Amino acid sequence: MPEARSRQAGQVRLADPTGKWVLGTAVLGSAMALLDGTAVNVALPHIGKDLNASLAALQWVVNAYLLTLAGLILLGGALGDRYGRRRVFVIGVTWFALASAVCGLAPNIEVLIAARALQGVGGALLTPGSLSLLQAVFRPEDRARAVGLWSGLGGVSGALGPLLGGWLVGGPGWRWVFLINLPLAVIAVAVALRHVPENRDETATGRFDMLGAGLAALTLGALTAALTSGHGLAPWAGALALVGGVAFYLTERRAHTPILPLDLFSARVFGMVNLATVLIYGGLSGILFFLVLQLQITAGFSPLMAGLGTMPLTVLMLLLSSRAAQLGERIGPRIPLTVGPLLAAAGLLLMLRIGPGASYLVDVLPASVLLGLGMTLLVAPLTATALNAVETRRAGLASGVNNAAARTGSLLVVAALPALVGLSGEEYRSGAAVNSAFHRAVWVCAGLMTAAGVLSWFTMPGAAAPVAGAPRRGALPSIDQPCRGTDCAESVDTEGSEAA
Repeated sequence: MPEARSRQAGQVRLADPTGKWVLGTAVLGSAMALLDGTAVNVALPHIGKDLNASLAALQWVVNAYLLTLAGLILLGGALGDRYGRRRVFVIGVTWFALASAVCGLAPNIEVLIAARALQGVGGALLTPGSLSLLQAVFRPEDRARAVGLWSGLGGVSGALGPLLGGWLVGGPGWRWVFLINLPLAVIAVAVALRHVPENRDETATGRFDMLGAGLAALTLGALTAALTSGHGLAPWAGALALVGGVAFYLTERRAHTPILPLDLFSARVFGMVNLATVLIYGGLSGILFFLVLQLQITAGFSPLMAGLGTMPLTVLMLLLSSRAAQLGERIGPRIPLTVGPLLAAAGLLLMLRIGPGASYLVDVLPASVLLGLGMTLLVAPLTATALNAVETRRAGLASGVNNAAARTGSLLVVAALPALVGLSGEEYRSGAAVNSAFHRAVWVCAGLMTAAGVLSWFTMPGAAAPVAGAPRRGALPSIDQPCRGTDCAESVDTEGSEAA
């Protein structure tokens, strides 16, 4: 990269050709992860049939990705700050694409699970990198608008994910859910190398907390294994998770530059909002895992119609998130973070009507719309509260921690829920077994959402002012699109509600 282009970092205008290329590259990179995440769930029944996989194996198809993503996403952001955000983004996209190719060509379920874990590593590199490029490349007065456009266009890709996944599964086959990432990656890498200025944090020094990152992944992996394994392995995996958790805590207390600074949790609101995040995203991921099984196996929906079952959730968040963010600014987080989860819980309880012979318009759509309204109301205030609970200079780190909390909630609930509701082994191929387990899962997930709402009522601030640090206005990056470093905080401060 010529030196002249390197000097463009922090000076690029959104209206310039370079600015448009940078925005397009960031959107395309994050869209890969969003499309993959929303489309894979639709493919699960067909993956199980083609690869003769048990329900536990299908859980690992989801959880292997979440495990490495949650464990390494903070490290991925730090690597970009140190070695170059464009470089790490390109590595992440390339890694994600190669792992996707292995997923698409996997001859058996074991190879697919291993490749999904590798996909998560790529996701941990590209996900924070896609937003940090915007923060670092654009001039301050254009950053908030760039983030807003990126969030909106990313939402479109998330909305298309279930439809695209359903069409691919019902047409060319489930393998194309992964293989479609290859041409997207080629375009993203080519544009990034040609048009995106390289940039890094010149002040980033010190050693990486590799031990902390490794222990985090080990602990989450062992805990997931304990929740999904049979009685023989589960106690040993649980013991390993306990030892790994204690070792992680001690390591983070003593590390000079910890991957998870524990003093962040000295702010009570920060700890509580992350606990609420675990509950909310655990409940959401748990029901989405079961919903695609219920719609396809019990109700007899095609993969495309099953994809339509979750589309209203994403569409509503895309259309109304900016207004929800403005409402949270005006009235404070307590009411949105109480009413939002309770509305989502009501939407989940409406899903009790979904069963054999269910109608999309009568049984599925109303429940999905109500769930979407609840999630729309809570997502922006949830992220804003996590960022505002700490000093402005640590907003990027707070966003990364909140993102990791969401992934961890998803990971643990998807791991634990099938056994909790009595579905295991090959039973997921039986409509009667799935129907019974789905209805029990609805109550569990609605309970998690309700618990998050009650927790928020008693622990979240009622005033609209930030809890700590300077006031920061405007919609913030969604929980699935984290930012890193002080550049993120600066971008949030700049343009107010345009970021929505």
